[in-house]
Amino acid sequence: MATSKVLAGARVVLPTGIVDGGRVSVEGTRIAGSAPEGTEVLDVSGHWLVPGFVDMHNHGGGGAAFSGSADDVLTAVRAHRAHGTTTVVASTVTDDMGVLAKQAGLLSELAEQGDIAGIHFEGPFISPCRKGAHSEALLRDPDPAEVRKLIEAARGRAKMMTLAAELPGGIDSVRLLADHGVIAAIGHTDATYEQTVEAIDAGATVATHLFNAMPVLGHRSPGPIAALLEDERVTVELINDGVHLHQAALELAFHHAGAARVAFITDAMDAAGSGDGRYMLGPLEVEVADGVARLVEGGSIAGSTLTLDRAFKRAVTVDGLPVGDVVAALSANPARLLGLDDRVGSLEPGKDADLVLLDEDFGLRGVMRHGEWVVEPQLG
Repeated sequence: MATSKVLAGARVVLPTGIVDGGRVSVEGTRIAGSAPEGTEVLDVSGHWLVPGFVDMHNHGGGGAAFSGSADDVLTAVRAHRAHGTTTVVASTVTDDMGVLAKQAGLLSELAEQGDIAGIHFEGPFISPCRKGAHSEALLRDPDPAEVRKLIEAARGRAKMMTLAAELPGGIDSVRLLADHGVIAAIGHTDATYEQTVEAIDAGATVATHLFNAMPVLGHRSPGPIAALLEDERVTVELINDGVHLHQAALELAFHHAGAARVAFITDAMDAAGSGDGRYMLGPLEVEVADGVARLVEGGSIAGSTLTLDRAFKRAVTVDGLPVGDVVAALSANPARLLGLDDRVGSLEPGKDADLVLLDEDFGLRGVMRHGEWVVEPQLG
């Protein structure tokens, strides 16, 4: 049961900056402005305290997928919570429309219970030219009527839909999503620069795993990457696992978009936190070797085995990004984009007591969600 507690002595990352020797008070499930006399104090000196991570693009983990049963979904949720992701949006993968609608109903119930933060539909309205690890036989043009069916099946819990806006019906579908308060994300697309600009003007606000599953940046044909990076209305997703992106590409995105417009995601499949072997991603078989997931047939990268604690550590220790910028990309930015920043994304009084304890080398040492330890502090 959640009780009052104070975590003292850590370097605390706040929206206003980093506080050395800071204190975070927890009252029940929320962060408090102060603590009553006699409250238990945990000395976390020599550590970092950061907000719980918010993953807006995740297909599963712990050997289970968000396209599976309710038990599978909860298994995946628990696997990522153990790595600091205290808020997760469940992403589907291309499938038959009836299957997706049914899964949306199941996921909406889990969202209502607070287990997940909503639903992200990745496919089936994507380009066959840039399908990645999606079944080409199940792809279709983004008919607004079918888009509406998925929104309705999600019963108000649809947060985002990835689509290729250059396909017939694409721009109208972007407008429909925007009108319904669902994020229209441009991804798995073969769009030109001009088509991408049109989609952004129609209401698209996210680049699904920027650079991946889209045309490369060309000097005569800049394609979607330039349009998505340059527009202040767009937040760009990045998979920082050292496989999906060269370090220079990540630096390019941060330089042009700025730290306030980047969201680190996992795009994890069920092998995340589970190890090498054979897995299924929707109807397609995946081989995971040395932590890299690829389709058995064709060899395309099939999501990732990334967890956000690893993305954090890599961003600071390998990419050399400022800690505050990394925290924004992992917590504040996705929380704001998802409309959840009144509850999560930063360590401020009144918000959910979701936090991650890291050691001085940015290794995970504890995870709290709603005032309760998911991973007990390891301070030795």
